[in-house]
Amino acid sequence: MAFPAPPSPRLKTQWFRHGDSRGAAQHASAAAFIVWRVGRHTLDRTRHAGFDVELGAPYFRFLREVLAFLVAVADRIAHARLDAARRVEFTGSLVHHLARVLQDSEDDLIGAAPAGEPSHADSFIDLVNELAGHYAEFDGEPGERAGTFQPGFAFLRYFGSRIEATLPPGQRRWAQDQMIAVQAPEAVEMLQRSLADLLDPPKRAPRRSAVSGE
Repeated sequence: MAFPAPPSPRLKTQWFRHGDSRGAAQHASAAAFIVWRVGRHTLDRTRHAGFDVELGAPYFRFLREVLAFLVAVADRIAHARLDAARRVEFTGSLVHHLARVLQDSEDDLIGAAPAGEPSHADSFIDLVNELAGHYAEFDGEPGERAGTFQPGFAFLRYFGSRIEATLPPGQRRWAQDQMIAVQAPEAVEMLQRSLADLLDPPKRAPRRSAVSGE
């Protein structure tokens, strides 16, 4: 029996603004929610496509790779929209927010990391630090909307190779094509759209005074 594909999550992209702007760390908290939802959706879509991502450790190995990829894309978007200091603050805060959410989820589902080993949060931060330099080697292009980023083929191929290693040997042959052609572009598009609205929300027209000055 065929099951319908998981629907795209409805992401909140309009955020209440207090004052003239929000700090990069506050933006990162909202962005972490977006990245987490997109990452989970990508995992669900991959499982629906027939790839065996088992609950437990394999599930989180896959999810960590997807989140690290999305962080790399989000950092490029931040580079296009924020100054250098705010970009560093945004990306660092984004990673730490995601690490906390990931640790809570892993602790609940598979238990805390063994004594003497890094926590699930620390392991994720280490992974992002390791892969940041790798993804930085790959180019991309500006998206159709100003201030967006479209990963190039090598960027996506590297992501696909990382995903391959998380899957059973018999399914690795098709994993990279699936990531490059389907899952990664869909995830990037969702992330682009949401972060564009978050980092550069549409300006509201000034309210007209109810009292005439005439």
